[in-house]
Amino acid sequence: MIREGKRLTFTNGCFDVLHIGHIRYLEEAASLGDALLVGLNSDASVKRLKGDDRPVNSQDERAEMLLALRSVDYVVIFDEETPLELIRAVQPYYLVKGGDWAPESIVGAPDVLARGGEVRSLPFVHGRSTTALIEKIRDMEEKR
Repeated sequence: MIREGKRLTFTNGCFDVLHIGHIRYLEEAASLGDALLVGLNSDASVKRLKGDDRPVNSQDERAEMLLALRSVDYVVIFDEETPLELIRAVQPYYLVKGGDWAPESIVGAPDVLARGGEVRSLPFVHGRSTTALIEKIRDMEEKR
């Protein structure tokens, strides 16, 4: 996927309804390395994590939207509970998650650190989340 000597950045998530928090986060993640790979939770995985009313957008639509961003180079959909096997397979130099994750609690951190890579927790954009956005839309619908 990526040339020898280049540094791959890896992050993962549901990215169900893209918002400015996602965009800023992905841009910062991409700025760390030479390419950004996003591990995308499958539809079944999102449903297990977020409940029966999610995802709002299908995995194919979410992948297409992510790939349309200039900051994202690759998207791989995974169905497991965590992206650990994917992280082990792609061996990123940088492993990143949002600021609500402490670096030591990020899945795959020990693997990346053992290979000499870096694990980072990037700033969280407060007040911006897919759940909050969905709730705002539902509130607006109820008021109609």
